[in-house]
This record gives sequence, structure tokens and C-alpha cells, in this order.
Amino acid sequence: MKKIGIVGLGYVGLPLALQFGRSGAEVIGIDIDAAKVDALSEGRSYIKHILDETIAEQMSAGHLIATTDFSVIESLDAVIICVPTPLNKNREPDISFILDTGRRIAPHLTRGMVVTLESSTYPGTTDEDLRAVLEAGSDLQAGEDFYLAFSPEREDPGNPQSVVADIPKVIGGYTSACLDKAVEIYSIAINRLVPVSSCRAAEATKLTENIFRSVNIALVNELKVVYAAMDIDIWEVIDAAATKPFGFMPFYPGPGLGGHCIPIDPFYLTWKAREYGQSTRFIELAGEINTRMPEYVVHQVAEALNNSKKAVNGSRILVLGLAYKANVDDDRESPSYVLMEMLKQRGAEVSYHDPYVSVIKPTREHPQWAGTKSVAWEQDVIASFDCVLISTAHKCVNYAELAQWAQLIVDTRNVMSGICNVVKA
Repeated sequence: MKKIGIVGLGYVGLPLALQFGRSGAEVIGIDIDAAKVDALSEGRSYIKHILDETIAEQMSAGHLIATTDFSVIESLDAVIICVPTPLNKNREPDISFILDTGRRIAPHLTRGMVVTLESSTYPGTTDEDLRAVLEAGSDLQAGEDFYLAFSPEREDPGNPQSVVADIPKVIGGYTSACLDKAVEIYSIAINRLVPVSSCRAAEATKLTENIFRSVNIALVNELKVVYAAMDIDIWEVIDAAATKPFGFMPFYPGPGLGGHCIPIDPFYLTWKAREYGQSTRFIELAGEINTRMPEYVVHQVAEALNNSKKAVNGSRILVLGLAYKANVDDDRESPSYVLMEMLKQRGAEVSYHDPYVSVIKPTREHPQWAGTKSVAWEQDVIASFDCVLISTAHKCVNYAELAQWAQLIVDTRNVMSGICNVVKA
């Protein structure tokens, strides 16, 4: 039985750990957050779409152990790194979590161990940056004494059809031997593996997947604004275009990009491209368009309030949905935060409702909202707001009740279509 370590037990690492456990591996989950380790040890989940029963079953069967102690790595066959890769305040890549994790792993590396990075990052991170800290801290050489690889995560939270075992896994190794060993490890838990020629090719694959989405979302966001000026409904147009059986793939507009990948990954490539004297005008333009979407939405809110003889300044506005996408509790990089801040700066009294985010936890990006609680879903509460802005369309929200209760609705997700007339943004 293989012993697999997963470093970082968040939205990527925990589902992966559970899948390895279900597949017969002995899994040790490692996280610097003691609260997560304590929750898992008690059989509790801290991610909405992962049930407590799933955690308790794996823990009681001994398939999963959680710890903050990195020394357990010495007993492992492989360690997989699933830590955040955010942008810093200057919108530049921050791989400090990867490097810090590498430094913690290095003293416990043993000969023959496989180390795989799954965090989204720019080409060269694995075979240059991570390799350097692992080799410096262990006196072992990648490709000779231990095996190094990159395999990008493809987690899709909130999608019941997204099963870790069934999502094809791209893998690139530092050497051919590294690739072979990484394939051997992942074949325990994943049904289809997609080997590529190098770590850099695998890193570029992940960036390409998310840049593809970013660019296409930017296109429909721009079309939304253009068509709105022509009194044409972008949603109707996309639905009609999607009936073409070839040459078209539907993407949908929104209030801005959210989540850990799509708003961030393009900037990792644009930053790295400059090192090679390359410009990424198309990618940067898409980022600019998507980043401007909250401004457009706030403008639509202001216009809607103005038509009701009200100003943004002094109005009570409810942002419906704090998570970055529907049916999850993940609020990372959520455009709802940007909307809330912009409305607050314009003098509005801003609240939010999200059935999956009862209270806002402290974050580096939006510390000012920490401790803010979701308002109750009650008629008198919803009716007390001058405007309800739908930012994230969770399926569990009763939109028929919203139509009856709300004074004014601005809809960025087209979720009210067929229910009542609203302002689309």
C-alpha cells in the first residue's frame, strides 16, 4: 500500500486526499491550519460540497490522517503540494506558499520519493524554483535521488458531475523517470492520465485552460455592454447561438471574475512572458474587460435607483450571493466583494445574503468585511432594501419569493428570467 501525503487541505487538496483514500492508499493530509486538522480529526468537513459523513468514514477506516507535523513526510512514498498561488498587491505572482512548503518538505525528503506540485503557476516554477529549495534543503538531486513532477488540479467545486477519479490528469515530469514515477502514483486514484513532455508543458496546460475561459468570458462581457446599448438581450443571443451544432461554445457574462484560477492565472503568464520579451496583449485586454465589469454593474444599479427617484448615496442595497460561483461556499476573489466596496464608497448601506456563507471570514484582500453576517431570508428583511443586486445565483435561493418581496432587482446572472421584470446588468 502506497503512503501519500497531501500538503494543503483546501478545495483542491482535500478532495484529492479523499480520492486517494477511497482508492486504497494510506493518506496523510498536512496543513499549517490547525483548525482544519482538528475538524478532520473530529470527522467534520469545512467545505460545503464534502459531507461530514465522508470525512468521518475515511478517518475511522484509517484511510486518512490529518496533521500539522511535516516530519511525517519521511515515511511517505509521495507528497503532493496543493497550496495557494495568489497575486500580490502589485498583481504579480506570489509563489511564496509553494516555496515555503518546499522548505518544510526538504529536510524530510528521502531517496525515491515523488514530489508533485498541483498549484496553478507559471512555467518554470517546478523545475526551477521548487526544485532549487528542495535540493538545497535536502542535499538530494531531483531526477536522481527523488522524483519531481507537476500535475495541475482540475477541481470543479459545486458540479455534481465533477468526480476527481474521472477527470483526466495531466502530468509532466522533470525527467522521463520522474514522469514514470508520478504516473505510477496518480494511477492509484485517477482513471485517465495524460502525460506531457515536461513540467513546463503541464504548467502551461493549466494556464491555457483558464486563459481560454477568461478570454471568452471577456468577449461575452463586452458583447453584453454593446448589445445592451442596442436594447438586445445578450442572454437571448447566446441561447440562440448555442443551438448551432458546431463552431460555437456558449460562455456567459457576469459581474466580474471570481475564484482562485480564472482571475489570477492569466497574470501569471503575462508576468512570466515579459522575462522572454513577449507581450500578451490579447490576454491583458481580456483581463481589463473582466476587471471593469463591476463598474458597469454599479452603473446599472445607479441607473435603476435613479429611475426609482433614489440615489445610490443613502440607499440600502443587498448583494445576493457572496461566493464566487453558484452552489459553493468558496468566496475567493469573488466579484461580490468588489461590488460591495464600490457601492459602499458611493454612500450606499451594503449588506449581503448567501445561504452558504453565514459570516465573512478574515481575508487578506477584504479585511474590512470580516465578521459581517449574512442577513436573514425573511420578507420584511428583503423588502427593507431599496435594491437587491444578484451577483451569484445559488439554486437553493427562492427567486419567486425574491420577486414578490424586493422593491427593485438588478440581475447579473439572468436567473430572474421568466419570473419577473428586472434590470439586467
